[in-house]
Amino acid sequence: MCYSIAFLETKINKLAERYQELLPFRWQDQLASGLLARELPAYYFVSGFSHPQLPLVTHEGIQVSGWGLIPHWTKNREVAEKRRSGTLNAVGETVFDKPSFRKSIRTGRCLLGVSGFFEWREFNNKKYPYFIYPKNDDLFSLGCIVDQWTDKDTGEVMSTFSIITTPANPLMAEIHNRKRRMPLIIPPEALRGWTDPRSSKEDVAGLICPMDQGHMQAHTVSRMLNYSRKERNTPEALRAVKYPELPPLIAT
Repeated sequence: MCYSIAFLETKINKLAERYQELLPFRWQDQLASGLLARELPAYYFVSGFSHPQLPLVTHEGIQVSGWGLIPHWTKNREVAEKRRSGTLNAVGETVFDKPSFRKSIRTGRCLLGVSGFFEWREFNNKKYPYFIYPKNDDLFSLGCIVDQWTDKDTGEVMSTFSIITTPANPLMAEIHNRKRRMPLIIPPEALRGWTDPRSSKEDVAGLICPMDQGHMQAHTVSRMLNYSRKERNTPEALRAVKYPELPPLIAT
């Protein structure tokens, strides 16, 4: 699955530059005029269970949304808040069928650009965290879906999203060796096809597959990340830590 990420780009305008070919003209105008100077928090490590607000790239522009999708048909805030921790991820194999996701996969496909993500490998009953990041790029473009929910009591509109997951490739199967899942990573040549609302169901389904491990690299990091009560959002979260007892990965 994918419950923890690193998001280090703190400026909307830099993110807009990275994805400018996907954005409508009005966004490119705002980029040129310097209107997108909004600052975002830097996350060396952030857990989805804290429901952070993160910038998504859609066919309409960039929107800041909360991690943990609330389906548009959710009855009230109490139900919405309970539901969110169960919708941090959406299983790619069933995303077209699940009531929580089937509207969003048709009309709300988007991208989350991350510096990398974290997963845990189990060995001798211990969990070892890994940071997984691009080999030849600065960002992974995670395939996501977004929905809008309106609180009928207050009128507040909340934008929330899920990260889609796929079966693990060989590298991720070794790292995430209990669940053997990984986030959907959209390759550069498929970004427009993913975000374009005109893409057919068949074309979208064809993109929901594991990224080739040749585009990924990983290293172990501090086991401090195993403890949610510690402060984990520090540069040390990304720093490589060696564990002599841990066998090296084969699929590298």
